[in-house]
Amino acid sequence: MLARVQAPEGEGRDILDAATREVIGRAPEQTAADLDDAIARAKAAQPAWEARGHAERAELLLKVADAIDTNAEGLARLLSREQGKPLNGPNARFELGACSAWLRTAATTPLEPEVLVDDGQVHAELHYRAIGVVGAISPWNWPLMITIWQVAPSLRMGNTVVTKPSEYTPLSVLALISVMNEVLPADVLIGISGGREIGARLSSHPDIDKVMFTGSTATGRKIVEASAGNLARLTLEMGGNDAGIVLPGVDAAAIAQDLFWGAFINTGQTCAALKRLYVHDSVYDEVVDALKAVAEQTPMGPGLDEANVLGPLQNKQQFDIVNRLVEDAKANGGRVVTGGAPASDLGELFYPITLVADVTDGMAIVDEEQFGPTLPIIRYTDVEDAIANANRLDVGLGASVWGDRDQARTVAARIQAGTVWINSHGGVHPMIPFGGVKGSGYGLEFGVEGLKSVAVPQIING
Repeated sequence: MLARVQAPEGEGRDILDAATREVIGRAPEQTAADLDDAIARAKAAQPAWEARGHAERAELLLKVADAIDTNAEGLARLLSREQGKPLNGPNARFELGACSAWLRTAATTPLEPEVLVDDGQVHAELHYRAIGVVGAISPWNWPLMITIWQVAPSLRMGNTVVTKPSEYTPLSVLALISVMNEVLPADVLIGISGGREIGARLSSHPDIDKVMFTGSTATGRKIVEASAGNLARLTLEMGGNDAGIVLPGVDAAAIAQDLFWGAFINTGQTCAALKRLYVHDSVYDEVVDALKAVAEQTPMGPGLDEANVLGPLQNKQQFDIVNRLVEDAKANGGRVVTGGAPASDLGELFYPITLVADVTDGMAIVDEEQFGPTLPIIRYTDVEDAIANANRLDVGLGASVWGDRDQARTVAARIQAGTVWINSHGGVHPMIPFGGVKGSGYGLEFGVEGLKSVAVPQIING
């Protein structure tokens, strides 16, 4: 897979194995002129791609999914080394399976014209047309899957796409695009590798008609500002600090595994992971103990070891954030239940699963998104307080409520989040719309609503 995307010898930028810190390849460092050329090519290719129609585009996307399945193991191994996630568990091989699944769904989901009025005098229909050129900016945590989330519906609706991967994980994304382009026509999908200045120019380019971004709220705000000049439509899936509320009466042992993976899928490096857990006083100790038991039996280590299901932090910047938040919690009275210090024996960027109990709202580990293998657990006695605290922050990507289903639904309806899961957390489905509120962004992805988000409505009246 590296042979597909390596920069020429002596050029580019070193990319390190997240677990071993060995150089695994060199990523191309493309320029603003390269980006301008890519956008021009995508713009020129777009009319012919749209003219193929839904049926032909869908057929090609299904062939793309087949190509990804054929190359899945090589892509998964490159992803594991570059991003750090293990091959097994809900990790690298799982991510490649999700890529082909989302592609197939985007290809086959119908989006029929809607008759609005047909009264004998007026016949009005709502259609959805291609926007033009989509600029897609993907993150480093789920680099392949989120790239597909952006690319697949865009291509299905007749747009062309210029996509920029994170500078932390470019090789696996460029390899994925190389596989896809074995099937797709020339210039329908173009990958561009570079730093943040390339992402900024992509957002503001006059020939970009839509920007899709997954990443931090701070960067998302800059994209909003940058897009003012070109009036590009936006889908922004930004930072989250998802709250979970455990109601009284739960069976702690029964929910422990789902709680654990809701928080620590991809070693906690997931936008919609559970990051604040509010537990009723009557079951608090049982939930803490059950989570500790799961944490201490879940293997962590280098991703290419088939036994591991937890890996390192992907980069030093994120490692330092996790370490700082845990140290701050310890200094302010938080009780470390398990973990609590770097796992230096495993490697430079490994941090163990860390449960911090007896913390309160207002502490940094609660109020800041950790985006790593640590979970603050907050005791409450009144569910009204738990709801208020869950809604207190300017984020609203996801949330969850755990307990009796009817009671949980009542609580869920009062939580300010784009998705509220009942007795689970973070699961996504290609037909169920997904998006945030407040500082977590706007716009929907997946399913019919996701197709509409990468198209422009047109009324045919008459």
